[in-house]
Amino acid sequence: MRRVLLLAGLLCSSACAWGPGMHMDEDAFRQRYAGKADAGADGAYEIVPITADLLVKQLDARRKAPPVRLEDPLAKAAADYSYRVAPHDVLSVIVYDHPELTIPAGEFRSAESSGHPIAADGTVFFPHVGVFPVAGMTLPEIRDLLTRRLSPVIEKPQLDVRVADFRGQKVQVTGEVVAPSTVPITDVPLRVQDAIAQAKGFTQEADLRAVVLTRGGRTFTLDVQALYEEGDIRQNWLLQDGDILHVPDRSQNKVFVLGEVRRPSSRVMVKGRMTLAEAIGDSEGFDPVTSNPSKVYVLRGNFDRPSIYKLDAGSPDALLLATQFQLQPRDVVFVSAHDLTQWNRIISQIEPTVRLLWETVQIGDRTIILTP
Repeated sequence: MRRVLLLAGLLCSSACAWGPGMHMDEDAFRQRYAGKADAGADGAYEIVPITADLLVKQLDARRKAPPVRLEDPLAKAAADYSYRVAPHDVLSVIVYDHPELTIPAGEFRSAESSGHPIAADGTVFFPHVGVFPVAGMTLPEIRDLLTRRLSPVIEKPQLDVRVADFRGQKVQVTGEVVAPSTVPITDVPLRVQDAIAQAKGFTQEADLRAVVLTRGGRTFTLDVQALYEEGDIRQNWLLQDGDILHVPDRSQNKVFVLGEVRRPSSRVMVKGRMTLAEAIGDSEGFDPVTSNPSKVYVLRGNFDRPSIYKLDAGSPDALLLATQFQLQPRDVVFVSAHDLTQWNRIISQIEPTVRLLWETVQIGDRTIILTP
C-alpha cells in the first residue's frame, strides 16, 4: 500500500504538466516552431507580451499601411452620366401639335400601353418612321433621330422623348438587406448606397466591410462601412446592368473566448471591431476560482504560422492595455488555469482510483484476518 501511495504522490507532483484540460506550454510552442525560416519581426513563432510599446507599434503600422481599397472603374463615366435605353424599356414620344402621333396617357393605363416598347432586338416602331434601332442610344440622340425622320412629313416637328418605364437594365441586391430585390437602373445614376437604400437597408447581421459586387464574372469587395463612417466615396461605386450586389452576414467575424472564463463562447464582432477587454467582458470575466489572469493568450493566424500574444493581467491596471488591443476575426482568446487549479483537477481524477485501491487492500486484509 505504501508503494501505491508513493506512486500516486509521484503522479501528483507532475499534475500541472499532464492534468486534464487545455494548457499553454510556452516552451513546447517555441520548440515546435524553432528554426522556421520565415519567422520574422511580425511576431510569428514568438509569444509577444502585450505592452504599451506593442500597442504603439501596432497603431503606427496601421497608419503607415492603411487598408487597400478599390477605386471605382466607372468614376469618370459617373461624372458625365447619360442613360442609354435598352431592350424592354418603354419610350414615351410626344409630338407637339400632332396628337394623332401621341399615344394618349391616362391614370389607369400601363406604361406599356401608353408608350412604345423597345423590342428584344433593340428596335422600336413609330408612325411615319417605321422600325428603327434605338438600343444603346441616349434620349437626346433618339429625339434628334425622330426629328430628322419626321421632317419630310411634318414641318419643323417638335417632340419630346422620355422613358415611361425602365425595364431593360437591372441590378440584383441580395444577402443581408431588409428586402432583397431587383433594382432598375434609371436616368438617375444608381450607386451602391442607392441600391441598398432601395432594398430598405441592412439587417443587424450584415457585414458592411465586405460587400461583394459581382460584375462580368469578376468579384470586387467593397468596404461600405468606410463609406458611412469615414466618408470614403470611393466605395460608392456606380452600378451597371447585370451587377449583383451581395451583402454577407457577419458569421465569419467571430472571436473565440476559451479557458477559465465564466462563460466560454464565440463572440460576433460588432462592425468588425472588438478589443481584448470586450471579449473577456462579454464572457462574464475571469473565473475567480480557477483562472490565472497573468496568462491570457491571443492566438492568431493558422497552425502553420501562428502569432501569439500574452497579457499579464495579474494586476487590474493591465486591463487598460486590453481595452486598446484590437482583436481580428477568428482570433482565439485563451485564459489559462491556475497551477493550483490543475493540481486540484488531477487530484480529483486520481482520488477515485486511490480510494478503490485502498478499499481493495482493506478487504484483502480483513479476508486474511478472518481466514482460520
